[in-house]
Amino acid sequence: MKTHQSNSPITVGLFVTCLADLMRPQVAFAAVSLLEHAQCEVRVPRGQSCCGQPALNSGDRANSIEIAKQVITEFSDVDYVVVPSGSCADTLKNKYPNLFSKDMRWARRAQKFADKTWELTKFLYEKVELKEIDAALDGVYTYHDSCTGLRELSIYEQPRELLKQVKGLRLKELKDSNVCCGFGGLFSLKYSNISTHLVSDKCTEICNSDADMVLGGDLGCLLNIAGRLRRDNKKARVFHIAEVLAGMTDGPAIGDPEESQ
Repeated sequence: MKTHQSNSPITVGLFVTCLADLMRPQVAFAAVSLLEHAQCEVRVPRGQSCCGQPALNSGDRANSIEIAKQVITEFSDVDYVVVPSGSCADTLKNKYPNLFSKDMRWARRAQKFADKTWELTKFLYEKVELKEIDAALDGVYTYHDSCTGLRELSIYEQPRELLKQVKGLRLKELKDSNVCCGFGGLFSLKYSNISTHLVSDKCTEICNSDADMVLGGDLGCLLNIAGRLRRDNKKARVFHIAEVLAGMTDGPAIGDPEESQ
């Protein structure tokens, strides 16, 4: 396994995300495993909280600023902040600096924080150049490109290149893989009818692809897709890419009935 070469390990603060913490902790464990394989010293600050995206999307600027200050402070002593989610990474990297446009002291801290923040697959592929993955999984997968990761962070080839190293795994590209799954955080609550239509179309394309499994980098999207697949009695399994790269796919997939037991 090719890993980061350095005289001393770089320190990485893992931003776990709310969905990983509450719904799929294995994603965080998989991220830690991958980062440690890349010879990073991983820290998980206990005082971290939500990235503030729901408050920010609701227009609650005051609480968003307080959340951002807490997160920035908690990760002040690491070289990099790595996030297994495109949407949360975008909030930390692109939205935080804008929150402090009128506060010069915090603006500098927010920009320094943003500059060291990376989405997980982008960090593994571009920063530490993890070119060989010691994992195997026999099957055909299709990949869902989440809207924020694709459009705000330019994440497309990085996950696919990493997955090429998983023995036995074959890609079947999804038609319109870059089309929204309908989750969109609060969008799915405010516009539930549109959201349902979007995820239904997405799942139809997944089934038409004849792939065994659906992979992606955002748990919100994956939970949404998995829920619709289960309600429609479809058999495609759903995993976060970190779980596959770390070889953690022996247990229940996302949305499986066994997962909640």
